[in-house]
Amino acid sequence: MSQTQNAVIPSWSWMTARVVRILGFGFGTGLTKSAPGTVGTLPAIFVAGLLFGMGMSHLTLLIVAAALFLLGVRICDILSRELGTHDHHGIVWDEFVAMLLVLSCVPQGLGWWLLSFLLFRLFDILKPQPVKWADSQIKGGLGVMLDDAIAAIYAILVVQALHWLFA
Repeated sequence: MSQTQNAVIPSWSWMTARVVRILGFGFGTGLTKSAPGTVGTLPAIFVAGLLFGMGMSHLTLLIVAAALFLLGVRICDILSRELGTHDHHGIVWDEFVAMLLVLSCVPQGLGWWLLSFLLFRLFDILKPQPVKWADSQIKGGLGVMLDDAIAAIYAILVVQALHWLFA
């Protein structure tokens, strides 16, 4: 049977039936009809702000993001199999974790965070190499997570270069 024949159309009731779906679909942000990846990225900004406000260091957030990446490999693998497709647009755990990675490595401040968000989304959408390669060649949960992590690294490098030049 083809992947299309097995495809599931996610809904609120489908998502809330399992914790792995709730996490993978970003507590419902992945169910948005328009730009679920962008919408699913936004909560990471709130979470990072909350964690930094509670005194978390950049290094600790980086470690948290790495742990969530590993968890995400499993989450995205399970959901890709359930949905019958690689990297379903509603799976936003990868964007959430990648944005946490970005925010753990860039300067704090609204301007830097807004720039970081825009650059991450740009690299995630345009998929320059090797983002595109990871997206198309690495299957399963690792592939779902890795392309966003590489896009995050591009965003980090650009923001850090701009910070070095202008701050």
